[in-house]
Amino acid sequence: MSKILFISNETNRITSFATASIAASHALGMDFYQVANWHDADPEFISSEEKKYDIKINNFCISRNPVAKCNLTAYKEIVDLIKKEKIDYIHCNTPTGGLLGRLAGKECKVKKVIYQAHGFHFYQGAPKKNWLIFYPIERQLARYTDALITINSEDYTLAKNNFKLRNNGKVYYVPGVGIDTTQFAKNDEIRSKKRAELGLNDDCFMLISVGELNANKNNSIVISVMEKLHKMNIHYFLCGVGDKRDELQRQADNAGLHDNVHFLGYRKDVKDLYQAADCFVMPSFREGLSRSIMEAMASGLPCVVSKIRGNTDLVTENKGGFLCAPTDDNGFATAVSTLSNDASLCNEMSKYNLERIKDFDVSVVENELTKIYKNTL
Repeated sequence: MSKILFISNETNRITSFATASIAASHALGMDFYQVANWHDADPEFISSEEKKYDIKINNFCISRNPVAKCNLTAYKEIVDLIKKEKIDYIHCNTPTGGLLGRLAGKECKVKKVIYQAHGFHFYQGAPKKNWLIFYPIERQLARYTDALITINSEDYTLAKNNFKLRNNGKVYYVPGVGIDTTQFAKNDEIRSKKRAELGLNDDCFMLISVGELNANKNNSIVISVMEKLHKMNIHYFLCGVGDKRDELQRQADNAGLHDNVHFLGYRKDVKDLYQAADCFVMPSFREGLSRSIMEAMASGLPCVVSKIRGNTDLVTENKGGFLCAPTDDNGFATAVSTLSNDASLCNEMSKYNLERIKDFDVSVVENELTKIYKNTL
């Protein structure tokens, strides 16, 4: 039986982009090995995940930072694992996983190597240094790659036109990492209960953002929007933690938004919070293909997001929401104001997104990955 090694970087569970690959590999009768940094996870939990998905997990110290010293150790461990288990194929993900996996595949002469890019660091509007550093590296690593999977249209076009893969390999487009749309079905009972917990009346308009509070997510623009609108019935809830948390809190406090901007921290009830919300906002500068936007769409939320790569693959202007330049606070303010005053428009956009997101369901991704595995492996 053939063996495939799936490499990512940091995780604390088997995620959706791994389950799609597990399903594809099992459909072709392959043994599935996973390598990732499990953050010192409980060995019993790792063992339970192995049994649940019928896979073999290896907990190596892989860092998101490609130049971190621990990645050298992880590289040696990956090479040893490939040789010990006689791995036939590699499917590597993320910049660090892609670097380690393709170099290890070349050293060990693995039959086929698939790389799945979750958003190149070079893109339209990216800093020049990103193009100077990351583009040449990816172009060189493409020579050790038999199939390159991209998850948004901009990356697909760029890779297809500029990268030469090993043995005339192909560049593929897959619609994201897959989302189980059935997990986010609208539920009025949950909505009422969660809004009561949050202290929201029926006439309150709830904005929600989900993700790390860092510079890239650009949440400060939404707080500026809140200050511009300064309507007591509009509330902004931020789910997530990060190094910008205190700075964002100060911005909200200085704007007199103590009662309208709410920092929820890390939450395990995000699905219910989506149900409680009226609109999803995300003004980030860079995305590959945002899972948060997909979850919001699957929850039936209109989306007001930045007009950048990936987001434009998901949100259809004036149908599923509004697209604004990341720094256009006036544009974001107009979009939020429009939706907060037009329930019928929100309802139309909700229906549109519920249909649109079906194209990104995990079943679609599993089917596409199975085809790629068949064609490549």
